[in-house]
Amino acid sequence: MKETRSLLNSVAVCAIALAMVSTLAAQPVNQGSAKVMRIKGDARYKVGSSEWQKLKVGDVVKPGTLIQTAAKSSVDFALSEGTAPVVRPTTSESLSYQPTAEQNLVRMWENTLMGVDKLTFTQTGADVVTETQLDLKAGHIFGSVKKLSAASKYEVKIPNGVAGIRGSTYDISAEGVVKVLVGMVVLSYVGPGGTVQTQVIMGLQEFDARTGVLSPLPDLDRQGMSRLARQLPAGFTPAPTPISADHTFKFVSPH
Repeated sequence: MKETRSLLNSVAVCAIALAMVSTLAAQPVNQGSAKVMRIKGDARYKVGSSEWQKLKVGDVVKPGTLIQTAAKSSVDFALSEGTAPVVRPTTSESLSYQPTAEQNLVRMWENTLMGVDKLTFTQTGADVVTETQLDLKAGHIFGSVKKLSAASKYEVKIPNGVAGIRGSTYDISAEGVVKVLVGMVVLSYVGPGGTVQTQVIMGLQEFDARTGVLSPLPDLDRQGMSRLARQLPAGFTPAPTPISADHTFKFVSPH
């Protein structure tokens, strides 16, 4: 009798799971986008094999775009699920966007090369399932990720692995240095000898994939990440600052 009841319970659980999967599959998948909130210095972008173009505040970046920041430059993005942020003028030479609290935010630091591979969202009725995939080829990024639904994914690829992020404030370098202020990051990477290894990095921890060392997040990094997490949603945009006398900017070769 107990075995029969257990079997029936298992069948019921499987039926519910299949129904959830079928419901999700039946919903239309919508394309999201990344809106440029703020630029300091200079940045450029390209789609596919097209020529590099100057990136400007207010530009909408879609999947398939490669973005690069110059020396002494940074770019802030709000990852959108179909809702446009409010544009607000500032006293600087450009405009900036004021993102909503529900949006995921990303800052690309200087000399960073990153591809936007995937940004999708699906309305399931009860929830929103999102899938975000960024490809960090060089440099490093800082991000703030809202609480995701159970079926959602947020991943940052690096040359040596991929980081899965859940409701986190993080900083990741292309070399595999991961810093987490709050939340959790799971890093899968190729270790010594070519073996794939997995490391969980919790809030207030730092991990270096080059050495395999997990350590407490240094106070200086904790303070800097906390300050940036508060400042990133703000609408102020500093005026672009040239880094050479002829007002040109220098980009590190992506190859």
